[in-house]
Amino acid sequence: MLDVIEPLESSQEDSETLSEQVFRRIQAAIVKGEIAPGSKISEPELARTYGISRGPLREAIHRLEGQRLLVRVPHIGARVVSLSHAELIELYEIRESLEGMACRLAAQRMTQAEIDELRAVLDLHEQDAAFKAGVGYYQQEGDFDFHYRIIQGSGNKTLTQMLCGELYQLVRMYRLQFSATPNRPHQAFAEHHRILDAIVFSMPLPTVTASWPSCLCADTSVPPNAISSAITP
Repeated sequence: MLDVIEPLESSQEDSETLSEQVFRRIQAAIVKGEIAPGSKISEPELARTYGISRGPLREAIHRLEGQRLLVRVPHIGARVVSLSHAELIELYEIRESLEGMACRLAAQRMTQAEIDELRAVLDLHEQDAAFKAGVGYYQQEGDFDFHYRIIQGSGNKTLTQMLCGELYQLVRMYRLQFSATPNRPHQAFAEHHRILDAIVFSMPLPTVTASWPSCLCADTSVPPNAISSAITP
């Protein structure tokens, strides 16, 4: 598990800084699948790897539990989340509903400058090497994330906290998995442009979502009608 994790810089002495570094490293490894779902998190092993005390490490682990990337199992400890089929369906049903709401609000509230920035994000995605090769979709987080920008543009703080806070990295983890599905990168890019057009021209959301295929439909283990079609990587 720890082969993918590099030691922290020894010059970082502040415990809060160390905790933040550990948090970001483990978070990235989980989201990218470098630490496999279901893997047990060993505090002694991580502490030795990073050369830090258990205090900052436990703080990082606690934050990852808050993001639902780690789950606490009685008598075992922390493990990387591994959603069941039913739990995955529930997650995407929530995402469908909340992101649909975010799109509707963004169409009403985003300024022209914000829309121009959203278009620039898609231009950046189009230049990504993995996208050009058809093997993946640009998956940087925060302001480089098309979904993140729309949610921020909704102007709803509670909605933003839910989708860009507690659920964000968990959703990203599964988006990243599905983005590598054959033909999915270019399909997702086209869908993102349709979403952008809907926001620009304030098109009714149902009119647009009817043509948005679910990224889960590419996974033959998930019934195509299990989730509405308003989901993209």
